[in-house]
Amino acid sequence: MIAYVRRHLGVKLFLSYLVVILVGVVVLASTTQFALPGVLNRHLGHMYGMMGIGMMAGPGSGQGGGQVQELYTTFQASFNEALAWAVLAAVAFALVVSVLFSRGVNAPVCAMMSASQRIAEGHYHERVQVRGADELGQLAGRFNTMAGKLEQIETMRRQLIGDVTHELRTPLTAIKGSMEGLMDGVLPATDETFGQIYQEADRLSLLVDDLQELSRVEADTFKLDLRPVAVADLVNAALARLERQFEEKGVVLTSSLPPDLPLVQADEDRVGQVLLNLIGNALQYTPAKGEVRVSATRHGDEVEVSVTDTGLGIPAEHLPHIFDRFYRVDRSRSRRAGGGSGIGLTIAKHLVEAHGGRIWAESEGEGKGSKLMFTLKI
Repeated sequence: MIAYVRRHLGVKLFLSYLVVILVGVVVLASTTQFALPGVLNRHLGHMYGMMGIGMMAGPGSGQGGGQVQELYTTFQASFNEALAWAVLAAVAFALVVSVLFSRGVNAPVCAMMSASQRIAEGHYHERVQVRGADELGQLAGRFNTMAGKLEQIETMRRQLIGDVTHELRTPLTAIKGSMEGLMDGVLPATDETFGQIYQEADRLSLLVDDLQELSRVEADTFKLDLRPVAVADLVNAALARLERQFEEKGVVLTSSLPPDLPLVQADEDRVGQVLLNLIGNALQYTPAKGEVRVSATRHGDEVEVSVTDTGLGIPAEHLPHIFDRFYRVDRSRSRRAGGGSGIGLTIAKHLVEAHGGRIWAESEGEGKGSKLMFTLKI
């Protein structure tokens, strides 16, 4: 019986109504039993006084007292009988009301239970109907929001698996093809052939490293060593590491940093990683004789760092997606063709947001260069 009550909300509602009624009946009965004799004597004494009839002090004292006692006994019996009928009517009414109200409460709860079971089975498109603006309606709305996020996460998971499979297939196919060519004697066993195989294996290793780093930043399992850092030191360190690559490609790399920039609260290694990703991305998409400029300005309590290039540019429809994992503006550009892993900007986005900053991109269109910016707290 107790287990049945625990499993059914409607029974709990009915029992709660019943307990309230019973408590009210007990209080009412107790109060009337104590107050009824005195109140009855007072009102009867007032009535007999108005009629000019004497009344003995207490019930049972003479003829008047006997009449009062008989009247009191009859009235008390009538009152108890009426109270019993009132209790039965209240219990019946509570039963009807509990059934009606429990349906209104149980219906959305049962709907959410069924929907949650279907979601647990993998049907993430399930939603429940939101009825009203009360707590149950708010709960249904939150449930739908949760279901939507789960569906989005599942979609991203499937997309990630497909993207990773595609990215891994490119270098693996190249390595497999080269090895088959060596075994069949089609390719000569020269240093150049082995160098190409090593290069593809190295790309594969870098991709795995990028995936591990992406997993850490998305799971928020890394710690930031925040301390006051000069923006100029961060930018100059990144420029020094990439200077040779810019010289080899023939792209000009410059910086524009005001001398009075305040210190920022940042993890030097993580922000350096962000700068390397942004500047390296600009180098990949800027042709020879182009230019990449790194600048910084103060805006309120933030320092805005920007990386501007004169490269291929980004069409407007692609701007909201360039920080998505494995996203490329030109889908024909593979990792092997120099398009990168498609993860660097995603990692940069998570690192900047972990610092409490913002990151975004601007471009006037294809062929007009692009500008990637992020902010750090002073």
